Amino acid sequence: MSRTTAGSGSVRTAGSPWRNWAGNVTSRPAREVSPASAEELAEAVRRAAEDGLRVKTVGTGHSFTSIAATDGVLIRPGLLTGIRRIDREAMTVTVESGTPLKRLNVALAREGLSLTNMGDIMEQTVAGATSTGTHGTGRESASIAAQIRELELVTASGELLTCSEKENPEVFAAARIGLGALGVITAITFAVEPVFLLTAREEPMTFDRVISEFDALHAENEHFEFYWFPHTDNCNTKRNNRSAGPAAPPGRISGWIEDELLSNGVFQLACSLGRAVPPVIPSIAQVSSRALSARTYTDIPYKVFTSPRRVRFLEMEYALPREAAVAALRELKAMVERSPLKVSFPVEVRTAPADDIALSTASGRETAYIAVHLYKGTPHRAYFTAVERIMTAHGGRPHWGKVHTRDAAYLSEAYPRFAEFTALRDRLDPDRLFANDHLRRVLGD
Repeated sequence: MSRTTAGSGSVRTAGSPWRNWAGNVTSRPAREVSPASAEELAEAVRRAAEDGLRVKTVGTGHSFTSIAATDGVLIRPGLLTGIRRIDREAMTVTVESGTPLKRLNVALAREGLSLTNMGDIMEQTVAGATSTGTHGTGRESASIAAQIRELELVTASGELLTCSEKENPEVFAAARIGLGALGVITAITFAVEPVFLLTAREEPMTFDRVISEFDALHAENEHFEFYWFPHTDNCNTKRNNRSAGPAAPPGRISGWIEDELLSNGVFQLACSLGRAVPPVIPSIAQVSSRALSARTYTDIPYKVFTSPRRVRFLEMEYALPREAAVAALRELKAMVERSPLKVSFPVEVRTAPADDIALSTASGRETAYIAVHLYKGTPHRAYFTAVERIMTAHGGRPHWGKVHTRDAAYLSEAYPRFAEFTALRDRLDPDRLFANDHLRRVLGD
């Protein structure tokens, strides 16, 4: 059953359960709302409060936690899309909160503009990506949320609040990575710059070489990341640096072979085989880690930073002080080698500079990210528990959108500005309209 609101949005009684992208989280909301404007969204929030229902917003469901799950009102921002305005003098773009990153990237490129840095996929909505701290890798350039210059937020009272360094600065300091706990974002203003070229250099290296040269590789490249293949000594490295050009994208056939056939098609088959017959995983890993060859190409940013990810998985990622990364990786490799675990997915390592966002995983410290994955449907608890034990011993902060078991007691120690965030939450949402079980665990009640 559905009905149209005064605008062009819609409200309907929820039927089938909502599921996230990975399929590990489901919830059954009482109703779903698709507002077509900030005003309609504010009205939906006020009505939910009157009806005694909690409110959560869901984008594309790319979080692996239940951060968006609700038995109340589920807001779908699919009608809140598109660019509101481009300010070429200030070099900013204001975009509706439900806009997928892939649409924003294409639209910006058409205008000769680009974000400075981004994550490795672009399926998420801009609000979902920033609210959970989505990041790429960078020596000086930080997460997507760190590129926000202003945001518009509907609070629990139904008020539309504009936040920036000058207007409601205490809210701006926290709401850029707000976990959906402070309100519902309706629009975001990002800093942009003239579109530029990046040269990507992908090269296999041994684990020992990458580890021994990690600090130098980080220092010498604007964007450095690598993947280690468990059960092997093999890594694949990627160095992205700005280029004067000319553009030299991967060839159509060679690009398809690397990005679709090997990274998605063949990898999907390998993961399926490994899930069915785990003892073959180390042998598959040896073959997989040698399949990707060295290559160099030059293109506009989103075509270099991002890649298609069609193989579904579960992921845990921890942010460590950058100086702890090498020790943690050695411990991780030793743990896998001495355990009976069979791990089919590579381990991803990236970096970020310190930033000033209260609950950013890079808040106040130079950071290295270590992410572990398992193919969808593979038992994950033993592996993730062992990894988490290593990461927390090094002061790790879990990614807000990825699997972890930390609670408010741990996180309040990991984040120096945790109390600042929770105090702001008490002020903006004293009745916990935007709460759910997950937020109770990570933020407290």
